Amino acid sequence: MQKSMLRLLSIADIISILNALFGFGAIIMAFVGEMQLSFSFILLALLADGLDGIVARKTKQGQLGEYLEAMGDMTSLSIAPAVFVFMIYYENISYCIYYQIYLIIALIVFLSLSIIRLASFHIMKKDNYFVGLPASASTVIILILAYLEIEFLYLILITILISLALVSNVRFLKPGLKINGVAAILIILAIVLSKNYHGVAPLLLLIAILAYAIAGPIYLLKRK
Repeated sequence: MQKSMLRLLSIADIISILNALFGFGAIIMAFVGEMQLSFSFILLALLADGLDGIVARKTKQGQLGEYLEAMGDMTSLSIAPAVFVFMIYYENISYCIYYQIYLIIALIVFLSLSIIRLASFHIMKKDNYFVGLPASASTVIILILAYLEIEFLYLILITILISLALVSNVRFLKPGLKINGVAAILIILAIVLSKNYHGVAPLLLLIAILAYAIAGPIYLLKRK
């Protein structure tokens, strides 16, 4: 007797679906102008993205795991951040057609390379490191820079560079449980405190991710 589609799901798969729903919520909030909620939903999606991997390792993984994870991440770590950045900046650059074109091109590059990164993740998966910048790290960097509304042309340049890093052959250290725990705490603080106290919580999260993105490859090179 053929199994029901729903019976193929594991607990980790349900968390992956929650990840996608947070991404969808972020997109809706961005469209209605609730950028603070949109920001928070993307960060919640990042927490769900980390949690589904932990749960999958601790429990029996469902048959849909790899597919659901990639689809959830595509919504929350690719499409939602691109929409968020567009909605943050578009109104302020609507006077200049060239800036609009730059923004659209940068987001197309980010979205395209991010999807390629997510689709190839399980094929190029290694035990001790990631090949290419993890999508979660790229999302945090671009999301926070946009949230803090850095100068437009800087954002465009950084978005292109981060997008290229996604599909590079650079090796990035796979963080352990302690590092992931610290990241989760910083994400929660960024959600709770948002721009209060001069935006220190998002800045701390950004600094931590940038330190990981820079120091990780250097560490792996030295170890090699």
